[in-house]
Amino acid sequence: MCLSPISVKKGTNLMADELEWKLIVGLGNPGPKYEQNRHNVGFHCLDALAQAHGLTFTGLKAKARIARGVIPGHPVILAKPITFVNGSGWAVRGLMARHGYEPRDILVVHDDLDLPLGKIRLRPGGSAAGHKGVQSIIDALGTEEFARLRVGIGRPPAGVEVIDYVLSDFSEEELATMATTYDKAIAAIEAFLELGIEEAMNQCN
Repeated sequence: MCLSPISVKKGTNLMADELEWKLIVGLGNPGPKYEQNRHNVGFHCLDALAQAHGLTFTGLKAKARIARGVIPGHPVILAKPITFVNGSGWAVRGLMARHGYEPRDILVVHDDLDLPLGKIRLRPGGSAAGHKGVQSIIDALGTEEFARLRVGIGRPPAGVEVIDYVLSDFSEEELATMATTYDKAIAAIEAFLELGIEEAMNQCN
């Protein structure tokens, strides 16, 4: 389990000018048609994180919906690209150029077919493992060296194509599992901010 990071008052800018800003990117497809899809768990995680810390997605920058704030004492920008999953790299590269981020400052949250439903894993980098959104970011940045939070959605049942599966909605039973998963994702993101990727992996994986 993740240790509970040190907290500050929700939504405040305490120490924001003194600490290194981080960019947390959740992957998903924009619009009501896709809102509850399995492919949108990156969006769902960021929505849960923002709600937990009193942050609001208030506008668009570099083709992404943005929320700014402080999460346990660490200034962050939360970003939900509106480029659709497969074009996520355009938004991430634009935000990096605008704000001067380095790859080490980024955590990308995305769905993962190779993890059972509800399981999460932090990793420091590596290949896209077939995820086209992650591959888009790798291509746009020219590096695989950025942190990821993988959120398991499981494999499709026999006879169901992967594309149809990831663009389908969770069942009521699965939604109950995912509600707990989003709490775990919040804790993992907080640990990443507080401890860095390597120690957060030790705590959360």
